[in-house]
Amino acid sequence: MNKKKKKKSVHVYIEVKNEIGNKGNQKGDKMMSDKNKRNKRVVVGMSGGVDSSVAAALLLEEGYDVIGVTMEIGLCALNGHSEPSLSMEKAVTDARIVANSLGIPHYVMNFRNLFTEKVINYFTAEYLRGKTPNPCIACNRYIKFGEFLEEAKKLDADYIATGHYARIEYDVKNDRFSLMRGKDLSKDQSYVLYNLGQEQLKHILFPLGIYTKGQIRQKAEQLNLTVAKKSESQEICFIPDNDYKGFLQKQVTTEEIKPGFFLNTKGEVIGNHAGLPYYTVGQRKGLGMALGYPAYVVAIQPEKNTVIIGREEEVFQQGLWSINNNFIDFDCLQVPLEIEAKIRYSAKPAPAEISWVEGERVRVLFHEPQRAITPGQSVVYYRGDRVIGGGVIEEVIHSSG
Repeated sequence: MNKKKKKKSVHVYIEVKNEIGNKGNQKGDKMMSDKNKRNKRVVVGMSGGVDSSVAAALLLEEGYDVIGVTMEIGLCALNGHSEPSLSMEKAVTDARIVANSLGIPHYVMNFRNLFTEKVINYFTAEYLRGKTPNPCIACNRYIKFGEFLEEAKKLDADYIATGHYARIEYDVKNDRFSLMRGKDLSKDQSYVLYNLGQEQLKHILFPLGIYTKGQIRQKAEQLNLTVAKKSESQEICFIPDNDYKGFLQKQVTTEEIKPGFFLNTKGEVIGNHAGLPYYTVGQRKGLGMALGYPAYVVAIQPEKNTVIIGREEEVFQQGLWSINNNFIDFDCLQVPLEIEAKIRYSAKPAPAEISWVEGERVRVLFHEPQRAITPGQSVVYYRGDRVIGGGVIEEVIHSSG
């Protein structure tokens, strides 16, 4: 195979020195022969964990030309730090060891500035607005399947791949790609991927989508990967101690987090809150008041700087308005559609009707009231295992109207 010089990227600053060979330029969908796969280059996002490591190994076994890349994001982007954090260095080291054991090139791409802009700043701003953000969705949209994909193309990649538990199918009749839930529903990550569009889906591979987590662990052990028994990260990557309140206090001034009043559902003042960012709909702990009954955050009113407190049954609401909607199986919503909707990552899909009513907003009306519909979180629309699309919850539609 002829060699050629690697294309330079301003993002690449750590490299395992392996030459990247030239590849073919064959076109076609993802259902291809092993011969064709050998001419297809895949850049795998390797986080140093077991999932992305096995993803790289599986693609290599299938005959793809595989390159490993670790994305520098997270803690090192905070407070002007110019060097990677210890956890980031560990991720890079683990990914590099796996890449070496598999015999593939490995790079680190620096997305710190973009991560700060699109994820950390968004995360902070949304909490200050009384919303509850989802930074993983923002990271997937702008970093992992945005800028990372563009950088991979500079390495002549046909595809990027990650260790997400989701599937992509191609509908020949409609000439569209569909995003599907992963086989292992307990690990399914399709909820955080609803922003993917057709141009992205045609260049993405999710090799873990047809496997269970247990099978992936077993595969890692069979391959003697050093990360086979590595524990999973449960917290937000840039808040490793899971203390988001402490994180916010370091990111903003004390004047930006303003105390205000707790109100009951009748509008009566019943206490004082410490600042809107410290509360979310459905919250019970940390309210600091005794009302003689279990009290929950029912709503947050940023325009009045008030937090509404009520009983648990008052946390259930009938529907919502969503904005910034993306649809995968079609370009726009033409008629009301019966679907199942998830209002947070851990929620079960619930039957609902979606309709495009005004402007760019979609109305979602559930068949049964849902607990803690939270502005700022995403609502994702499903039909069976297929992701129809999703949007960001802007406003709650109350059960009374």
